[in-house]
Amino acid sequence: MTYLLGVDTGGTYTDAVIIDEAQDRVLASAKALTSRPDLAIGVGAAIDAALADADVDGAEIAMVSLSTTLATNALVEGQGGRIAFFAIGFGEAELTRAGLTDALRGDPVIRLSGGHNHAGAEVVALDLAALKEALHSLDAGITGFAVAASFATRNPAHEVAVRDVIRAATAKPVSCSHELSQALGGPKRALTAVLNARLIGMLDRLITACEDHLKSVGISARLMVVRGDGALVSADLAREKPIETILSGPAASIAGASWLTGETDALISDIGGTTTDVCLLREGRPKIDPQGARVGPFRTMVEAVAMRTTGLGGDSEVHVVEGLTGGLRLGPRRLMPISLAAHQYPDLIHSTLDRGLAQDIPVSDGGQFVIPLWTVMPVGLDAREQLVADRLAQGPLRLGHAVQSRMESPALGRLVGRGLAILAGVTPSDAAHALGLVDAWDGPAAEKALTLFARRRTGAGTRVAENGQVLARQIVDQLTAQTVDCLLQAGFAEDDRAWSDPEALAKHPLTMAGLDRHRGIVQVQMSLGVPVIGLGASAATYYGAVGARLGTRMVLPEHGGVANAIGAVVGQVRMHATGAVTSAGEGSFKVHLPEGPQTFASRDEALAVLEAALRAEAEGLVRASGVEDVRFAVARDVSEITVENRAMFIEATIRVEASGRPRIAHTS
Repeated sequence: MTYLLGVDTGGTYTDAVIIDEAQDRVLASAKALTSRPDLAIGVGAAIDAALADADVDGAEIAMVSLSTTLATNALVEGQGGRIAFFAIGFGEAELTRAGLTDALRGDPVIRLSGGHNHAGAEVVALDLAALKEALHSLDAGITGFAVAASFATRNPAHEVAVRDVIRAATAKPVSCSHELSQALGGPKRALTAVLNARLIGMLDRLITACEDHLKSVGISARLMVVRGDGALVSADLAREKPIETILSGPAASIAGASWLTGETDALISDIGGTTTDVCLLREGRPKIDPQGARVGPFRTMVEAVAMRTTGLGGDSEVHVVEGLTGGLRLGPRRLMPISLAAHQYPDLIHSTLDRGLAQDIPVSDGGQFVIPLWTVMPVGLDAREQLVADRLAQGPLRLGHAVQSRMESPALGRLVGRGLAILAGVTPSDAAHALGLVDAWDGPAAEKALTLFARRRTGAGTRVAENGQVLARQIVDQLTAQTVDCLLQAGFAEDDRAWSDPEALAKHPLTMAGLDRHRGIVQVQMSLGVPVIGLGASAATYYGAVGARLGTRMVLPEHGGVANAIGAVVGQVRMHATGAVTSAGEGSFKVHLPEGPQTFASRDEALAVLEAALRAEAEGLVRASGVEDVRFAVARDVSEITVENRAMFIEATIRVEASGRPRIAHTS
């Protein structure tokens, strides 16, 4: 027998599924709460429950694959470790492009002299003395480093030299931009390196937690990780390049959706605790985003499925819209649902909510709580952060007790942003508990929190809702409306007509009238032309109304709640290597290789040398991930112009993709 184990770690749940490969069916699936800060607890609970349900011994597992939305969620919510960014040869203006300023969030930036030109020649000598001086001035709270140099894809020598000095001095992870993308565009490449450095610690903890538990239950099979384009990579490579796992969970869910439903053309909508991810499935395959993965406000150079990710999930924060008319808005920040917080801290949550309900006026902190997520007091905090952290050292507190002045609110925000604490408050999950749609955690606590929230006032001075039950229905209706908006935006964006401004069209009055099936002097009807596959643990709770609103077939597959974990083990390993040949003039063809440029007199020889080097690089990567039967695909893009009836070479790019199924150790 050959059994495969898929694991998916999301913001709220960790899922595990066991597939019988010979019979092509799901044997068992299980869920456990994602545990922070110790991810091993949730990972272990999900794996153990799936093994027990399937009655499968750990030694019988032939392959394990992991997908996750943790990296995606971190970028959407602005979380991750504190990093230092070394910018080599960039001007001040370049460092403000591509969202770099927002991505850095005030972390230190050290500009160094250096860099190369388009041909790979050194422009300015690298200032290593300034580098060493800067390293001594950085504080202990730095968790990793990002390095980007001008035209490093043409010659990475300066990035490599800086990386080696940093590693020798700090022993901390370093992300070089040329190792993440071979495309030109320095600021965007630098952004990708910054985000990668910020995510390294988070993904390393997850992979280590998974590996440790696999070993403890006797599973010796290779651990793979799902990349953002749906391909599998080795756990070691994922540790080095965690940025490539953004949209890992959604990419796995697409593969799982196709495997579960057999649908070939559909919109896939995957709702998690933090995000809703929408992708178009055409002829059984997702489209790859040619501009690089976009998550939250950031456009990276990471190849990934063309996914529209929105900060909308079952655990999204509920906001009251400012103004006289009021109304609700969900997300993008994830909160711990009150029902879950009360499940974990019943005495604190219930007693605090009861005191709030005894008053007739809304509580000043909105009935929210702050829950610390560290086991050892973090280092590198400023004075106000330390003050808030000291109060939280003994455990969760009401928001109004954790933060006691306006000056401390930004400090708490930074602790939350670094993943050291989380706010608990009213979410759609609480509304679902109060309405009896789900019964996973503490429903009575959810009802109390909703009642308190309903007492808030709009700009007109009226209550947000008559009572908690009415508010719960409003929250669920708002989730439906925002999900419909996500799907309409995706529909307009992917439609063959190439509509302009999909976001505005999704909200246009004619679109709304069409969804309402308006029948007046003018009759308007609007619907999606493809079915929607609803995935995620809460899809069955919310998505029936979404399908009805959009006038389309809603497919809610069995095991759709663990589609990510299923997709994690049905994919293939795919690795690519890309390189360029440039020309400084007739008879001079420069091949840009990782070890530096090499010049050849023949165009064909230069292209052949580059292709051979790229084949070897891509093959080495897939073989390191356990592939024995390697398949290659080569794409050449040669730019030439004709001058006086002669072809003049400008530049060529070669991309080599190696792929195959990872070796599976069959058991008897």
